[in-house]
Amino acid sequence: MSLETTSSLETCIVQIAQDARKAARTMAAVSSNRKNQALAAIAGLIRKKAAFIQAANAKDIEHAKANGLSPAMVDRLTITDKGIDAMADGLLFVAGLTDPVGSLSDASVRPNGLEIARMRIPLGVIGIIYESRPNVTVDAAGLCLKAGNAVILRGGSEAIHSNMALAGVIEEGIKDAGLPVAAVQIIPVPDRAAVDILLKQEEYIDLIIPRGGEGLIRHVVALSRIPVLKHYKGVCHAYVDDTADLGMAVNISVNAKAQRPGVCNALETLLVHASIAETFLPLAYDAMTKAGVILRGCEKTLAILPQIASAAPEDWDAEYLDLILAVKVVKNMEDAMAHIAAHGSNHTEAIITQDYNNSRRFVREVDASLVIVNASTRFNDGGELGLGAEMGISTSKLHAYGPMGIKELTTTKFVAWGNGQIRS
Repeated sequence: MSLETTSSLETCIVQIAQDARKAARTMAAVSSNRKNQALAAIAGLIRKKAAFIQAANAKDIEHAKANGLSPAMVDRLTITDKGIDAMADGLLFVAGLTDPVGSLSDASVRPNGLEIARMRIPLGVIGIIYESRPNVTVDAAGLCLKAGNAVILRGGSEAIHSNMALAGVIEEGIKDAGLPVAAVQIIPVPDRAAVDILLKQEEYIDLIIPRGGEGLIRHVVALSRIPVLKHYKGVCHAYVDDTADLGMAVNISVNAKAQRPGVCNALETLLVHASIAETFLPLAYDAMTKAGVILRGCEKTLAILPQIASAAPEDWDAEYLDLILAVKVVKNMEDAMAHIAAHGSNHTEAIITQDYNNSRRFVREVDASLVIVNASTRFNDGGELGLGAEMGISTSKLHAYGPMGIKELTTTKFVAWGNGQIRS
């Protein structure tokens, strides 16, 4: 919808929300085959129109660099050839997943003969508010379509050209499959006031999912009249236990920090058992330095690595999204878990250990959307965990915790079958 056909921004947003509600009612009854046809059509068009999409993306990148956005933010914004293939492949993967809509679970028969079950149904209309990453436009559209929802997308001003180009491609694919065009809509203006208006449409929108910096998410939570699934930030830890394979610990830590530092599942704090610190920390320092990582350490770390900077109190709560890593020597696993409880963000926590009992206890007691043993924090991702594309990672616990795939974009209702029962 163009603002030129509306009298105000608010009228535009309300119309978008109303159209999405109508589309959601249609989408709830669409067959799996038709939804899959739409996903395949969009995937094909993304590849076919790659040059068009990347030309629009180039405008956003040029503007971002001119405005001094960080390299990490520019990286999130960029659509490479590999990114084109990843978006298309992600849609095809989602098309191949089992459709949860309409499935029955927890069936039982009551003493009076009433048959009870839970039926999985779409959530309805979902609003996605996000920054930088234009691939979210495609991921969100694909997941919401497969789960039978309608979605309203509001990307950041830094990606407006990319998002509008992708939205046009998605609309064409939806039309080709005969689905309602309003099932996927994008807010066509970068005006931040559009977000505030969108958050008031509780009559039409069932859920808001914000993706971006902590400031954006807190703004959404403060203003929304609609339930919000969120995570504020990713302060992810890796604890190197006294029984860890040190070579494994170095490899995992470097991958978790340096493979892609500007994302929410990147490692931000490394916790090291005191009994292995003198052996492990020089190995970690050498590997991290080669990867371009700057270390900041506690007093005990500085005693072993005097060449690094001292960590300030705020470093333990920092989401750097950069090649910076805080390092702390801890007494034992108890101390490590206490530090995580005090400074973690319920996102991703890892332990590197050869002690089975310690791994089991860490998994059981540490509270995060993914707790992982002997592997990189970078695996907290919908694709890596088998969900296909993801809507985001929730660190709130109602109604999803962790990466949100198609199942997390549905809910259940009770259904019952009787043969004339009445309640006395």
